[in-house]
Amino acid sequence: MPAWIVAFVRVVEGFNYYVGRMALYLFFALGGILLWSIIAKAFFRPPLWTQEMSQFTLVAYFMLGGAYSLQLGSNVRMDLLYQRWSPRRRAMIDIVTVFAMIAFLAIIIWGGLDSVIYALDVGERSRSVWRPYLAPVKIIIVTGALMMLLQSICFLIRDIAFLRGVEF
Repeated sequence: MPAWIVAFVRVVEGFNYYVGRMALYLFFALGGILLWSIIAKAFFRPPLWTQEMSQFTLVAYFMLGGAYSLQLGSNVRMDLLYQRWSPRRRAMIDIVTVFAMIAFLAIIIWGGLDSVIYALDVGERSRSVWRPYLAPVKIIIVTGALMMLLQSICFLIRDIAFLRGVEF
């Protein structure tokens, strides 16, 4: 493998690992938001922002941690036959099936970019009483999908290298 491809894989996987580890802490932020919601509803006036903010935090947790989850192999996989196959056959099947994932993520990014541009152009806001801007959460969705796309390309490169007898 050329050095620039190895460097690309290492940079992408290093970045996804770091962002994924940081995204883990969003779960604690989500817990704090929900805890505040419970306390405020019991003792004060119920806050208007906690439901949507918890949804936005969960989206960020899920999308920014997606590439990390892929990297660790924590994603859901149909294991009925996969575990019985040899590593070489798995790599061949993964090379074929990764294109479906790449196509799916490319469509999400393409549609998401249009949605982000629209949200930024018109200052799109939620229709709730709180009315937060939607551009930040849409940017996070597109960023997470881009990270998963890059991780999928790294998987493709690693599988091709494995079939050629090259180890990373």
